[in-house]
Amino acid sequence: MTDLSFDRLPRTLQALEEGRRAGLHLGARLYVSLHGEAVTDAAMGEDRPGVPLTFDHLMLWLSSTKPTTAVALAQLWEQGLLELDDPVARHIPEFAAQGKEGITLRHLLTHTAGLRMLEVGWPEDPWDEIIARVCAMRPEPRWEPGRKAGYHTASSWFILGEVVQRVDGRPFDRYVREEVFEPLDMFDCWVGMPPERWRAYHEAGRIGAMWDTATSPPRPHGWDTEKRCVRCHPGGNGYGPMRELGRFYEMLLARGTLGGRRLLSPQTVEALTTRHRTGMQDHTFKHVLDWGLGFIINSSQYGADTVPYGYGHHASPRTFGHSGYRSSTGFADPERGLAVALAFNGTPGNEAHERRVRAVTDAIYQDLGLA
Repeated sequence: MTDLSFDRLPRTLQALEEGRRAGLHLGARLYVSLHGEAVTDAAMGEDRPGVPLTFDHLMLWLSSTKPTTAVALAQLWEQGLLELDDPVARHIPEFAAQGKEGITLRHLLTHTAGLRMLEVGWPEDPWDEIIARVCAMRPEPRWEPGRKAGYHTASSWFILGEVVQRVDGRPFDRYVREEVFEPLDMFDCWVGMPPERWRAYHEAGRIGAMWDTATSPPRPHGWDTEKRCVRCHPGGNGYGPMRELGRFYEMLLARGTLGGRRLLSPQTVEALTTRHRTGMQDHTFKHVLDWGLGFIINSSQYGADTVPYGYGHHASPRTFGHSGYRSSTGFADPERGLAVALAFNGTPGNEAHERRVRAVTDAIYQDLGLA
């Protein structure tokens, strides 16, 4: 692989450096392509003190993982194996407990189901125990599915992964590897990697560290342990080089096909990335956000300087993607042909992170003459 430098993105590099000097991160990884041509695939700063961050490090995506789960589910929808408005209980009968029989797959994908339980037991508990715990939970009171919104960090994404598993027959981590990552040549990407692969990456120093930079001095989160990398979390523990996450968005910009391999039909890509939830207050983020099916649609019209998980001031209205907790974002702007995959290895306070992301994404558009 060739390390494409920041030569075409001087403002972007400056924004990244300013964040590093301010102690928001030790380093960052950025992949940008325009109309399918790579503009940059580079790293800056350090993985840990004294150790450079390289363009070949596997970065933790956190919630930027979620769209890969949505694509896996959409593939089964295309095959006629499920419908978006299926009650979840059609595929997981025990999910109907505690009055959840009316919750549909669409409700989970749009974060309107009222199942925002944060502690699911991952990574300590095995998959089956997590599924049983979520199935046994009671929905939030006075929450009519589809009529009230609130971001689900983890619970609903394990259920979506379980639906994929029961419908297809393969474990979710194997399905997403074989049907999403490998066809896109995302060979170093995983949502739950085999232990032997973790050991090989770990020994080679390729698993990127993540630092809590809300403290001084920064402290390691410890999110790169074997248990946290090996145990599958469909909404939160994707790992891979940012250039490979960028390929995922290039596939979506190309309407479901990349390198001669079709993952989705153009109609399915359109369905995933159009607005299904519009103008609703998100009771987790305390802000209005629009949602596709597993993708956050550009919501800057509700406040470009305040919207969480945004794409800056210059992204077109149809821009879609997802971000991860105070650290990463992946998105595609179909009106500009732009794909971006960005990961910082530090998690500062929320406001500092949001300013950091806006500064970098705005600089990308400015550097490429798209602002």
